[in-house]
Amino acid sequence: MITFFNGIGACSIGIHVLLEEAGADFENRIIDLANREQFSPDYRAANPKGKVPAILREDGSLVTEFPAIALWIGHTYPEARMLPADFEGQLRVIEIMDYMVSSIHMRGFTFIFAPMKFHPDDPSAQEALRAHGRDQVKIGLDNLSETLGDKDWLLGDFTVAEGALFYMTRWCHQHGIEMPDNIRDHHQRMIARPAVQRALRADGLATPEKSGLAA
Repeated sequence: MITFFNGIGACSIGIHVLLEEAGADFENRIIDLANREQFSPDYRAANPKGKVPAILREDGSLVTEFPAIALWIGHTYPEARMLPADFEGQLRVIEIMDYMVSSIHMRGFTFIFAPMKFHPDDPSAQEALRAHGRDQVKIGLDNLSETLGDKDWLLGDFTVAEGALFYMTRWCHQHGIEMPDNIRDHHQRMIARPAVQRALRADGLATPEKSGLAA
């Protein structure tokens, strides 16, 4: 059995969804981020990067970073059909996931959630950084909206990339960030999927307010 290192409310909900979609047999190991368990000696021994998500595979090897884990899930569970068979299709999945994680998450949500890391003693600078983060998220969502268009899923068929967009739309709902209409519709389609509902329930996030059902 694989071990999934997960943090409640973190981006790891996207990986949790993909594991459920894949029908994987896994242990959902919750890391208490609020109490900084990710930096504890025990967790650092398992994952020196001290972050979630991470997957400890049955052979004892560790996989970290959202796009890498998502790619591994897609390849390991081909029957779930979450990764295109051709190289060009896989390339586009990696491309859009990397954009979501490295640009929208790291250059947008990071500044919204933790501006104090960059300006610990300057509240006005923190507010300016939050505003900048919101601008970056809006730019990113607008780009994703163009990619999505009138399709149900980002690249046409359902892929592992939907897990990355889902964790972001949850954050948007929780923090009052406006989403383009088709991105909101994508969120609703995700919420309706049984695998998403299982992941939310397992993480204690299955109430309408917490899950984004009202988004």
